[in-house]
Amino acid sequence: MDADACPVKDEVYRVAARHGCPVFVVANQRINVPRSPLIEAKVVSGRFDAADDWIVEQLTPTDITLTSDIPLAARAIKQGARVLDPKGRVFTDDNIGDALASREISAFLRDMGAGGGGPAPYGPRDRSRFLQELENLIQAAKKQEQQAT
Repeated sequence: MDADACPVKDEVYRVAARHGCPVFVVANQRINVPRSPLIEAKVVSGRFDAADDWIVEQLTPTDITLTSDIPLAARAIKQGARVLDPKGRVFTDDNIGDALASREISAFLRDMGAGGGGPAPYGPRDRSRFLQELENLIQAAKKQEQQAT
């Protein structure tokens, strides 16, 4: 989990406990996490993209990366991992190019002074969609692990 400003940490902890899935909570500064053998906080150096680099270096094809960082999502997909953002959007090979392009267009418009008001507020529908997609990705990862053994 790319933990900086992640609004669904508690949900991830609950779902991970239910499924017995380990969670790495990666951030540039110390972050409080529940005491659990399944949850490990990883503090990385303050250099730019240190958290992203650490996450990508650890990934396996059965891992799920939780991030709203589009470039990190692209790197995780390239490593073969599943990727989910906190609003329940699953990133795949089929849609990551569009997400990267939209990000660039938005940055260009902001630089030109024609930006919008930022993302919509996080709401109950986002949380519900996130939980459903997280469940789907965990089930897919479990199935992949079973087929590999």
